[in-house]
Amino acid sequence: MQNYVFAKSSKSKYMIRKTVLLVLAIPFFISCQNKETHEVLKLAHGLDPSHPVHNAMVYMADRCNEISDGQLQIEIYPSGQLGSEQQCVELLQIGSLAITKVSAAIMEGFTSEYKALGIPYIFRSKEHGFNVLDGEIGKEILLSSEPYWLRGLAFYDAGSRSFYTIDKPINHPDDLSGMKIRVMKSIIAMNLVKSLGGSPTPISWGELYTALQSGVVDGAENNPPSFYTSHHYEVCKFYSLNEHSMVPDVLIISKKIWDQLNEQQQSWLQQAADESVIVERKLWAESVEESLREVEKAGVTIIRPDKEPFAEKVSDMLNMFKDDPILSDLIQRIQSEE
Repeated sequence: MQNYVFAKSSKSKYMIRKTVLLVLAIPFFISCQNKETHEVLKLAHGLDPSHPVHNAMVYMADRCNEISDGQLQIEIYPSGQLGSEQQCVELLQIGSLAITKVSAAIMEGFTSEYKALGIPYIFRSKEHGFNVLDGEIGKEILLSSEPYWLRGLAFYDAGSRSFYTIDKPINHPDDLSGMKIRVMKSIIAMNLVKSLGGSPTPISWGELYTALQSGVVDGAENNPPSFYTSHHYEVCKFYSLNEHSMVPDVLIISKKIWDQLNEQQQSWLQQAADESVIVERKLWAESVEESLREVEKAGVTIIRPDKEPFAEKVSDMLNMFKDDPILSDLIQRIQSEE
């Protein structure tokens, strides 16, 4: 896809410039406090510090410091301190920020390969998904965004996404008819909700709580830890575990900053990222159990519907890229993976 994220409204450009100025006002992103001893990479993301993905990144930072003997360090800025998810990606592109975490769905705007990961029910199981992401297919996808100055380091488990709603339970796809459902700015996510009869409404993650509270949307879709840590359960009292997609998170680094690191530094960083994946998956599994337990205690009704009607209704989405030879081949390879 040839459109860069820079093609924004004047207001958005002003906000980006403002963010960049704020960023540059503090000693930053590859910051050399002492060039002879160590370099510091700045990592920013929008998650709460209690989120398992944040804790995995803390582990990565600790490991990077340990295996490099302090020569390569990572400083983490959570909770959107340095801007929205979109703004962090833009800062990576210009080399003003080193690392961020985004949903793989966001990366669809840069390279078509990421679209395959968001197709509903493309992964037969969690194990199937991990095999794809940890293998050659995953490596190809991580590197596919390099022409846009974004290099993938690793995939994190982001669980299965399911629908949660304010006051209407979703037991069957027909229950979504006419409902306004928040989605990420993703073609796949929007087509998914449309296929199920709902009205997809793109809203940034940071604005979603207010949108739910004020009734701008009737519901949203996400994994259990995000539903819990975002406090969306305070507004939405029904959570239907239809598990329509397993879109992973992706840890990305600015290609400009990656190229400034020497081979040894790149090796340290990649090793720390790879090891953090193992930790993240364990933390994630624990967090899913805790999140479902806590939201249920808070009064949320957990629904476990028959997934087959949902899968049947979106089955045509597997063929939506049949005219794209690259994506079509990628989808076939994913389905053929054990």
